[in-house]
Amino acid sequence: MSFNEQFDQHGAWRRDFALRLKLLSQWLKDHELLNAAVEERLLRLESQVRSDKVMVAFVAEFSRGKSELINAIFFAGYGRRIMPASAGRTTMCPTELGYDADIVPCLRLLPIETRLQPQALMEWRLAPEKWLQINLDVKDPAQLAQVLQKVAEVRHVSQDDARALGFWHDGTPEDNPMVRADGLVEVPKWRHALINIAHPLLKQGLVILDTPGLNAIGAEPELTVSLLPQAHAVVFILAADTGVTKSDLSIWREHLVSSSEGSDTRLVVLNKIDTLWDALSTPAQIQAQIDRQRATSAEILGLPVSQVIPVSAQKGLVAKVTGDKELLLASQLPALELALGQGVMGQRQKILQTAVAGGIAELKSEAGRALGIRRRDQAEQMLELRGLRGKNGSVIKHMRVRIEHEQAEFANSGTKIHAVRSVHNSLLADVLNLLSLPTLKAELTELMTALKQPGIKLRLKKTYGLTFSRLREALQKGQELTTEIHSMLDSSFRQINTEFSFSLQLPPAPDMARYVQDLDLIERSHLQYLGLGNIIRLAQAEFSERLVRALSNRLRMVFESALSEVELWNKSASSQLDAQLRERHRNFSRRLEAVERIQQAASGLDERIVELNDQDAQLKELEAKLAKMTAGLLDLQPLPFAAQESAAVPASMAMPA
Repeated sequence: MSFNEQFDQHGAWRRDFALRLKLLSQWLKDHELLNAAVEERLLRLESQVRSDKVMVAFVAEFSRGKSELINAIFFAGYGRRIMPASAGRTTMCPTELGYDADIVPCLRLLPIETRLQPQALMEWRLAPEKWLQINLDVKDPAQLAQVLQKVAEVRHVSQDDARALGFWHDGTPEDNPMVRADGLVEVPKWRHALINIAHPLLKQGLVILDTPGLNAIGAEPELTVSLLPQAHAVVFILAADTGVTKSDLSIWREHLVSSSEGSDTRLVVLNKIDTLWDALSTPAQIQAQIDRQRATSAEILGLPVSQVIPVSAQKGLVAKVTGDKELLLASQLPALELALGQGVMGQRQKILQTAVAGGIAELKSEAGRALGIRRRDQAEQMLELRGLRGKNGSVIKHMRVRIEHEQAEFANSGTKIHAVRSVHNSLLADVLNLLSLPTLKAELTELMTALKQPGIKLRLKKTYGLTFSRLREALQKGQELTTEIHSMLDSSFRQINTEFSFSLQLPPAPDMARYVQDLDLIERSHLQYLGLGNIIRLAQAEFSERLVRALSNRLRMVFESALSEVELWNKSASSQLDAQLRERHRNFSRRLEAVERIQQAASGLDERIVELNDQDAQLKELEAKLAKMTAGLLDLQPLPFAAQESAAVPASMAMPA
């Protein structure tokens, strides 16, 4: 299968899953099994599956054929180039392609001058009036391609302006743009571009990030601090005729190699292999040359050879547009699509299914526990009523008094439960404070001050290290507190279960380890800015301010996610207790109602016993239905991508527009 077809399959699974999840939610609501925690868990699962995005970032130095590769993989169905990829016309600014149904098809462009202001890209996204918007006609490929040429626009500025914008560095003159006769230098006209079109893949949640060369990447902190680290796959493009150049290696080492973990989502494309197709060489000699370049590139980049894929994007695009299967095979584009499908979609599907399996198991457990309580209460009431057979009115009256006494005792015991809640909430407040945004801002104060200091910042790396150590300590302290809360609640729940015949079962405490790992990743992605090569850049107040804001936004997302998980865990524990308290009150009401009916009519006892038998049968049916619906959600899985290797050539040569 091609990447497009695998993504289609993934999208169909997500839509079907979201629909079944919605049906389960309504079913739980209809049968009063939807407490606050279950409802929030359902909403989160549905939102995660429906809105899940898969970002693939394409990274390369200029003239490596990156935009042509994007055209070949995703947009061949238009029958022409969509992204600018002709000679002398290339993407000059970071460009995101995605789909938002609430926005008309359009190209939005953020002027390069916004780099002179401190706001991070995330903040500019919230100010649409600051972007130039050009509407797109997605049914007209020519108009679409013509408008998208704007991402290749440049402007000419003085060296001072280029320095202020981050495109001129006195310390690395070899990387600076060429100076024209009039003393001006070329810089991108736009800082960032957002393309919103209803392409089938983009509608299903694919986001394509097209990044320009080294100079542009290094000047935009949010790219390397936020967007690239969060991409589910990075496709790094080299030219087959040159191999790994000095600037290629700089991009790889400074921006793409953060750790050995997740390296399987880093694919290297050795593009333009058609430049090695030599009429004077045999096919075997050409292949041997490609294999040597592939092995050398893999060794330099520290990757297995299997992750370096030789391709001709230009020939692959031509082959798809013209339907030439032989040329498509020669371009080796299907091998790249297969690797993308296995690496990107396989990884993303695995993550989603793991989250889904855990969420569904907890849903089933909580709803099943509620049904179990109802069945147990009915069984106890059945025994109670059967014991009344053949008894006189005074015995029945005595039972009513006993039930009312139990009800009063249970009502008076609320102080114990209130005490448990009080201690719980006190400890929880400490955790919430640790993970709150004010605490995060306080922890970042020293680093922010150091970054904003004018001039050379020699002790910045040490300040970074100390700041991230404190942030890790905050998460670890949060872990200790949640473990303490878990221990306290577990002991209290056991006592309540014994005293009131409840079946409270505490969910596992949140695991902060993955948020600590996120911090490690963010810290590593920032370290590149703290070396000697960036001393001049860091001395610029505007750049430091953008770096501060990009870092703050990324850290806020980590701490908000950790806080959200703690709140959901707390809600799950509290809702479980609330649900069993409500069920116990209902049980008292049902028992008193049954006794009253028995007192009023001689036949009431037998009728009530029959009713209880019928209700128990209904509860068994509900348990079976719950098991079937949750199992259906877990069984709803597309084939693993590794099992699809036999499809070497895409069944559909191009994606319909």
